[in-house]
Amino acid sequence: MHELSLAGGILRIVEQTAEHEHFARLLRLRLEAGSLSGVDVRALSFALESMAPATVLEGAVIEIEEPLGRAWCMGCQQQIDVRARGDACPSCGSSQWIACGGTELRVVDMEVADA
Repeated sequence: MHELSLAGGILRIVEQTAEHEHFARLLRLRLEAGSLSGVDVRALSFALESMAPATVLEGAVIEIEEPLGRAWCMGCQQQIDVRARGDACPSCGSSQWIACGGTELRVVDMEVADA
């Protein structure tokens, strides 16, 4: 389960930010895991919740958005939205496309408190 190591990396980012920006509590953490990122959002959410006690994540609301992937269809030569690898192009039915977006896992923003 690589989501556990991803959650650990996210926790490190939040802790480093807390140290650098001098905030005491994280109220809300908003993440984005594109539909082509290969991240199981439920597993990532579970891993983050499991790590939260006694960390800066404790008590924070964690939101994970899942934007559609973007791809270049080699069949019809246009950009398309896709939900998962292996999906066919909605325009021409081709399954030959190259991902060009929605492959990222990123911290979008954090809502914090001083005390």
